[in-house]
Amino acid sequence: MSNQDDTAKPGQWGPPYLLYLGNAPDDLAIKTARGLAYWRPHWCIGQHRRTGCKPTLGLREMGMAEAKAEGANTMVIGTANAGGVMGPEIVADIITALDAGLHVVAGLHQKLRENPDIVAAAQRNGRMLFDARDPAPGIPVGSGRPRDGHRLLTVGTDCSVGKMYTTLAIERALRRRNVKANFRATGQTGIFIAGSGVPIDAVVADFISGGIEWISPARFDGGWDLIEGQGSLFHPSYAGVSLGLLHGAQPDALVLCHEPTRPHMRGLPGYPLPDLQRCLAANLVAARLTNPAVKAIGVALNTSGIPAEQAEALCAQTSRLLGLPCQDPVTMGVESIVDNLLACFVN
Repeated sequence: MSNQDDTAKPGQWGPPYLLYLGNAPDDLAIKTARGLAYWRPHWCIGQHRRTGCKPTLGLREMGMAEAKAEGANTMVIGTANAGGVMGPEIVADIITALDAGLHVVAGLHQKLRENPDIVAAAQRNGRMLFDARDPAPGIPVGSGRPRDGHRLLTVGTDCSVGKMYTTLAIERALRRRNVKANFRATGQTGIFIAGSGVPIDAVVADFISGGIEWISPARFDGGWDLIEGQGSLFHPSYAGVSLGLLHGAQPDALVLCHEPTRPHMRGLPGYPLPDLQRCLAANLVAARLTNPAVKAIGVALNTSGIPAEQAEALCAQTSRLLGLPCQDPVTMGVESIVDNLLACFVN
């Protein structure tokens, strides 16, 4: 299923979606559902919340049977919790959805297929289960061999600073200019949005770079593969996956993503965020192993916690500091970043 399909083929998971929010305590806990609702709103016909759920997507509240009657094909578990586990309430709701005739997909670390009650419900109803954090078999070891085509990778000062949003915004902006561009998903939310991808944080370390080579093979049409970044070279927990992405992507272009209001690395109060210049320099050095000609072409700031005037001033200041266009992809777009990308890589 490509990232432009509007419907699933018979018997396959896919849109239209019912987004499951369960008992999520805050907005961060529903980032998967929120990403789908933002980037593919025409796919999302409703949300299902339990009584204790605090956040909302503003979609129509629906039960599973009601959603099926309204045309839903799949229920997406749009929540994330510590450890990525399914509690008894989630399991019960998944079984209800399967009995209502919906496929179910999830991006949790605990797999749908690991629960015998869920598997039994899927089998008796002829429904599909899809675990986004379940890499396809046969991913090769990375070769590092140069390959044709253009590739852009988003990198970050930390986790969850807007790499997926930035990558998708660049895809949309390039397509509006009639430039061929394809979003290459590396996380569970991106996989649900694109309909395909590789869950790179679930790939055995030796195969991370190979997984990225696999989802962004050589291309000869002048278009761009836009690869969703993960983690940060400066995050002690997740630097490994970030380095594998840099090597496997062989990026021609890098966009640095940053959230300026964050007080420390996510989940690690003892680790401050890196200086932007130092972070960008480190990513360029690492990327040069497989593409010595890599260039930084822009900076994307997540300014959601900053007043608009202050955000504009900060983007201008960052642009002067790094000598690169800087924008918030959500509130400002990415047109100046794309301008620079196309100016740097004239076919």
